[in-house]
Formats: sequence, C-alpha cells, structure tokens
Amino acid sequence: MTEEHIVHGFKPVYDKNSKVLILGSMPSIKSREQGFYYGHPQNRFWKLIAEICNWEVPKTVSEKRALLIDNRIAVWDVIKECDLVGSSDSSLKNVVPADLSEIFDNSAVKVVFTNGSAASKIFEKYHKGKYSAAHFCLPSTSPANAAWNFERLLTEWSRIKAYL
Repeated sequence: MTEEHIVHGFKPVYDKNSKVLILGSMPSIKSREQGFYYGHPQNRFWKLIAEICNWEVPKTVSEKRALLIDNRIAVWDVIKECDLVGSSDSSLKNVVPADLSEIFDNSAVKVVFTNGSAASKIFEKYHKGKYSAAHFCLPSTSPANAAWNFERLLTEWSRIKAYL
C-alpha cells in the first residue's frame, strides 16, 4: 500500500446533552468506505458500547447514532487530515489536528476517552490544557489490537459508565 493524504470526511456525533467524548485517530479504510465511524466488521467498538449501555449491537448508521446520542456519548477523531498508509496508525505523518471546540462549546462533555495510544498521543500533543475535561486512554478497539480480547476490553471500557 502507498501513503495517501486523507482528509477526515465525517462530522462529529454529539448533541447538547453529550457528557462523554470518545476520540479515535482517523477513520480506517472500511470506515471511509461506509462513511461512518468504526466500520470495520471486526472492530469491537460498537459491540463494546452496546454492552456498556445495555443495548443491542447497532447495525445501521442511524442505529449507531441513536445508541450514542441516547446514551450521551459523543464521537469524533483527533485528526482533521494526515498522510497515512492504509489504516495503520503507526504510519501517521503530517498530522493536522481536528478543532474539538465545536463539541466542547456545544455539549456537556466533561471527560474524554481516547480509543488507543495514537489518538491519546495526538490529543495530548495538540489539546492538553485547552479544555476543562479529564482525559483517559483506553485500549484500541481495532482488530489490529489482538493482544486485547473482548472481555479485557470490556473491563477497561466500562470505566465510561461512571461518567454517563
């Protein structure tokens, strides 16, 4: 695969009642193909969030949006554009950070959870101290993170419940 310049094409998902913001790095190839967050069929994000919120696993974009909004969860990514090989966070270059002020100015978000270490590092580099929100890094839900099985991920990701 060759390096491509990718411009993030999704709007954030949130409303005025959102309390928790989950930030990824940049949408994967599968997500970009589907036009929505966490679109790879082996990504465990939707299964985890459904389990945490006691919902059925959403299948459609509208079901995914409803799961997030109804449970006061906002989702976006820390990168506006970058150079990337495939979907590999380890290949990120020339990062332009996303402007997160839209969410912080128009919601009740008080805590940020980053989905994986790449998102966490970028959040810390570009956004640390800008917002009065606590920040916690969670293990990546990506299928590339094979060291973490679903049960281990669920234990860590369940920390979100305390803020909903």
